[in-house]
Amino acid sequence: MFKKLLIANRGEVAVRVARSARRMGISPVGIASTADLGAKWLEAMDEVVCVGPSASRESYLQRERIVQAALQTHAAAIHPGWGFLAEDPLFAALCEQHAVRFVGPSPAVMAMMGLKSPARAAMKAAGLPVIPGSDGLLADVNEALVLARSIGYPVILKADAGGGGRGMRRAANESELRAAFFEAAAEATSAFGNGGLYLEKYLLGGRHIEVQILGDAFGHAVHLFERECSVQRKHQKLLEESPSPVLNAKEREELGERAALAARSLGYVGAGTIEFFRAPEGQVYFMEMNTRLQVEHPVTEMLCGLDLVELQLRVAANEALPFTQSEVRPTGHAIEVRINAEDPARDFRPSPGLVESLEFPLDRGPGSVRFDTHMHVGEKVSPHYDSSIGKLIAHGTTRELAIETLLRSLRAARVTGLATTIPLQIAVLESAAFRAGDYDTRAIPGFDAAGA
Repeated sequence: MFKKLLIANRGEVAVRVARSARRMGISPVGIASTADLGAKWLEAMDEVVCVGPSASRESYLQRERIVQAALQTHAAAIHPGWGFLAEDPLFAALCEQHAVRFVGPSPAVMAMMGLKSPARAAMKAAGLPVIPGSDGLLADVNEALVLARSIGYPVILKADAGGGGRGMRRAANESELRAAFFEAAAEATSAFGNGGLYLEKYLLGGRHIEVQILGDAFGHAVHLFERECSVQRKHQKLLEESPSPVLNAKEREELGERAALAARSLGYVGAGTIEFFRAPEGQVYFMEMNTRLQVEHPVTEMLCGLDLVELQLRVAANEALPFTQSEVRPTGHAIEVRINAEDPARDFRPSPGLVESLEFPLDRGPGSVRFDTHMHVGEKVSPHYDSSIGKLIAHGTTRELAIETLLRSLRAARVTGLATTIPLQIAVLESAAFRAGDYDTRAIPGFDAAGA
């Protein structure tokens, strides 16, 4: 096992990875921008290396500086967390060139899955159904128009290198598609340096369901069941739960098995997530694969009683998976809400500022609650990075108990000094649609009740 691990990330991500590393006897090494130097979350590290100014592109996205930080601190491995360079095959390859173990899949697999069109082709070859659409990248707007006439409107354009909803446009007719094509290509070029687009049939009223997979270097891959991620705003997840209330036991087993088989066909090593869209009629289609740890991984950890960061590190150190598929036994129900410094009543406008109080009572009766955060009272949510304050996750023997446990913690929470998404999360959990499991990606259940 590694003696030292450099964590190529910041904030909650870095603290989360450091916690597992330290428990395994691995010394965590952190990196920081000048804006983060002095932050309390850095106390979770044994050593810290400054990698540049406050702007991410000059610090947390500097591949060479980060690898150099690992070399000068004698860290044998780099954990990228999520965000920043976590899905950058060039960074993974650079680590490999300098004999520093990248905690994740190979650069080749990452590159293939990082572009939506090759990923779609690979998963189709692995037996996963894909949404009707283009077989490859669109040559021009005319090809998009011909294909849209064939599969029928509405359609959606997606950036080949996209993420977070950027480079994505819907179109209900030909005139909208013409305008959307050039808008999406321009946005994708600006955001990713890659203006390639592909087109899919736009399916209304579906569910976003993802399957957690884990593979080792010996050809083994398992699934750790699914997470429902349909409560979203502009393709950004707000709440995740597991099991999905829309799947029955047979559907759950089949989906997990197909995802694990696809991971094995790729020779996938590490933790990853295969994301699916479930149409209202019940068909399930592959959407994309995230070749990293997900923000919402604690949902799976609480459901299955596993530490995904520990498993990532063990697999990266060439250990075999310590269990078989039949030994993974989920229990109860888990739900996570993302607590962000944003104001839902003002179109989720970021609310950076000083955290005057931060209290999340965790003794919530028969259920259990976990709060993952890097923030402390007296610190500021920085305008330089994302607005995350933390994640609150509840587990109960039933879905109803998990909901009530989470609600009790949210209602008792005290976060002052800035606006947060807590009122929205309470409204979602209290809504009749969410409690019935009758929701989809089109709307946030209970959103009006949050004062928006």
